[in-house]
Amino acid sequence: MRILFQGDSITDWKRDYNDEKSLGIGYVLYTVEALKKAYPDLDIEFINKGISGNRTENLLARIEVELIDLKPDIVTLLLGVNDTWHKFSGHDNKTIEQFCENYELILQRIKNETNAKLIVMEPFLVYNMGKDEMRADLNEKIDCIRRIAMKYVDAYIPLDGLFATAAISGVPCGELAYDGVHPDEAGKRLICDALVPVIFKTIDEIK
Repeated sequence: MRILFQGDSITDWKRDYNDEKSLGIGYVLYTVEALKKAYPDLDIEFINKGISGNRTENLLARIEVELIDLKPDIVTLLLGVNDTWHKFSGHDNKTIEQFCENYELILQRIKNETNAKLIVMEPFLVYNMGKDEMRADLNEKIDCIRRIAMKYVDAYIPLDGLFATAAISGVPCGELAYDGVHPDEAGKRLICDALVPVIFKTIDEIK
């Protein structure tokens, strides 16, 4: 069985691009540790192909080699926050319609050109960490992702809502994401804790 983690810096999280087995030190590593503990006798190959800074168009440009050709059994996808962040830094002028078109094409290609079970995690933004001005734009993109996901995915994880719930429940915002976007320890664990049971269920469906 092959599980592929795909996305941007939140997935990448300092992985070594020269080492195909490198998982980085973020939520992917924590997720893999939990899966290995739960399935010690199951032959699972774990691949992290997240790339820091990636937007939807970047994943589309590499989707053939770094997703489809890998023939994964399970794909997890966390992508979209850079499409908002780069817009605010002046490096992205896509409309919301163009973003939705890109995102839908990614999901279409995964579903049409692989046999993988697809788990989508929505992008998130933590309030009060210096990037609140990005919220309205990201909300539009999350709404788009949710609508598109209903047509294609096998499982969906509403990370933005989960991060908001954690913050409201008293987890310090800086421990969730030190800059509002990149998760710190509590944020990495939150993603892992949300993702692991979904992968458990998906593995059991495949076995």
